[in-house]
Amino acid sequence: MQFAPLFSLEEKELVARGAQRMRVDAKPGFPCRVSLADVEIGQTVILVPFVHHDVDSPYRASGPIFVRENAKDVDLGVNEIPEVVSSRVMSVRAYDKNAMMLDGSVVRGSEIGAHIKKLFADEKVAYLHLHNAGAGCYSCKVERV
Repeated sequence: MQFAPLFSLEEKELVARGAQRMRVDAKPGFPCRVSLADVEIGQTVILVPFVHHDVDSPYRASGPIFVRENAKDVDLGVNEIPEVVSSRVMSVRAYDKNAMMLDGSVVRGSEIGAHIKKLFADEKVAYLHLHNAGAGCYSCKVERV
């Protein structure tokens, strides 16, 4: 996992990278970007800046993400929506093949599946990015299958 080396760094080394180690004190509240699950109270996370839209367009973007220690990459099935998404209000951003935004909306997690289908009904939509609407942390990319 690309974030594993961060957990062995001293605090001042993390600060130099714009990151911070934190102890989870609420659930929900610390969604792990790698495992796409809420982190358990008492566990350690690192809040780190992350380039989540590494594209040649005005919509190139980075933002904060939480990563839990020893996180395992999640392997979601087609049409599977993790609880970390379905239980939150999400900012949904639709992009075309040139990484230009076509749509941006805020959707309840309980309505996210239908909203994704609606957006992908437009053939110009190549992929979506989901962000936690409140804090703005990047959650995940949704790809057309």
